[in-house]
Amino acid sequence: MNKHTFSLEDLKDYLGFGVAGNFANHLGEAGEANGFSQIQTKEKDAPKGLFPFYIPKHPSFLGEFPICNNTINHNDIEQLQVEAEVALICDFKYKEGKLLDITPQYFSAFNDCSNRIQNESKLSTKKNWGRASKGISPEFIKIDEFTPEGILDKFHIASFVRRDGILQDYGTQSAVNSYSYFFEQLKTWMIEKFNAQEDCGPLEKLPPLIQNIEGKKGLLIAAGATAYTEFGKTHFLKKGDEVFIYVYNAHFHSYQDIINDMSGSDVHLSQCSKLHQIVE
Repeated sequence: MNKHTFSLEDLKDYLGFGVAGNFANHLGEAGEANGFSQIQTKEKDAPKGLFPFYIPKHPSFLGEFPICNNTINHNDIEQLQVEAEVALICDFKYKEGKLLDITPQYFSAFNDCSNRIQNESKLSTKKNWGRASKGISPEFIKIDEFTPEGILDKFHIASFVRRDGILQDYGTQSAVNSYSYFFEQLKTWMIEKFNAQEDCGPLEKLPPLIQNIEGKKGLLIAAGATAYTEFGKTHFLKKGDEVFIYVYNAHFHSYQDIINDMSGSDVHLSQCSKLHQIVE
C-alpha cells in the first residue's frame, strides 16, 4: 500500500476545514444539535455545513496552527471530547473568486478534538485553542480513486481511550462508507459550500476565508466524526489519557489486530493510518 508522510511543516500551508453533522446522531450526542436547528439542508441526512479550524496567517485564533502527531493540549478544558474522523488531503482549483474543483489525494486518521462547554456562537471557537488542539496520524495513504470502487471504501474508523491502564472504546466502530455524504456527493457538496455558505448560526461565511487560497498547497478536510459509545458520551478527556484512532482496511485487518496493536503486540498494520496521542 502506498503510504506517504506529510510533515507538520508541510501541513502549515494547507487550509483546515471540518464537515459538521456527517454521521447520524453525532451532533445530538455532542450537545451541538440545538445550535444547528436553524440550518436547513436540502436533504434530511445532509451535513449541516463546513467550519474552519485553521487558516494560515489569519489574524484571529484561526491563524494558530493546531495540529500535532502525538499530543493533545488539554489546556484545563473541563469537557474535551475525541472526534475520530478521516482527514482528506486535497488539491484544488480556484479561479476568479470561485473554488472550481477539489481532488482528494491522501487520507489519514484525524482527531477533531472539541471543547464542549464554550458559549461562543461559532463552532470554530470550540475547535482551535492553540498548539496541539488537533491530531493527525503521520501515516497518509494514497487515494487511488475517490469513488466507491476505490480503496477507501474498504476502510473503517475505530477510536479508543486508555485511562489508568484500562482501554475503552470511545467512538463506535464505523465504516467510512457510512458517512452521510462521501465520495462524489461529498465533493460536490463541499464545492457548493465553499462558494456559497453564508453566516448562519454556528457556521461562518466561507468565501472570504478562501479568498487567499491561491498559492497554498491545498485543503485539509476533516470529513466528520463518528457517533460515541456510552463511555465516549459520558467521559471527557483527562491529562494522562492515551487516545488511539485507527483508519484501517477492514477487508485486510481484523478488529482484533487493532486491539493487539494497542496491547503492544508486534502487529504489522500495513493498510492502516494510526494516530496515538497523549493528553497533556
